[in-house]
Amino acid sequence: MSPTPSPTPIEVFVHTGPAEWWQILAALGPLAVLLGALVAGVIGWRTLKQKAEADNRAEWWNRTQWALDAVYSGDKKRGTIGLKVLKVLGESELAGEGELAVLEAASEKPLDQAAQARAARAMAEAPAPARLTPSGATVDGEPASGDNEDDRNPGETGGEPR
Repeated sequence: MSPTPSPTPIEVFVHTGPAEWWQILAALGPLAVLLGALVAGVIGWRTLKQKAEADNRAEWWNRTQWALDAVYSGDKKRGTIGLKVLKVLGESELAGEGELAVLEAASEKPLDQAAQARAARAMAEAPAPARLTPSGATVDGEPASGDNEDDRNPGETGGEPR
């Protein structure tokens, strides 16, 4: 069988004018897909970065809780290590303003109160030469030992935790 030409001619139209709007939009489709993938990639990267930072802060807080427990454990060596760990954690870049405020509150008032409670227990266990009033002063008006503990600087622990 030999090839025969088509019985009807095919007409070809060549448009020389500007492209239609939908043709331009269709040509930009691959660029839109690429741009969408790029935006999704940036969002995914930021999400992973934020999650990593949140995980690091959570671990920072776990370490802080351990250090505070160590300080208040009553064990002298463990308390000293806890204070050193608290110092390092306070200098960490993970410690924001709120975290530093928590560390400050935990290290000033409770440490002073713990030292006062320890001094009160020591005084209660030791035979007292004079009777004490509820405020801690002796009956003759002399201040009891430990009345001036609020005047000390919280950092002056003498190497042992309060």
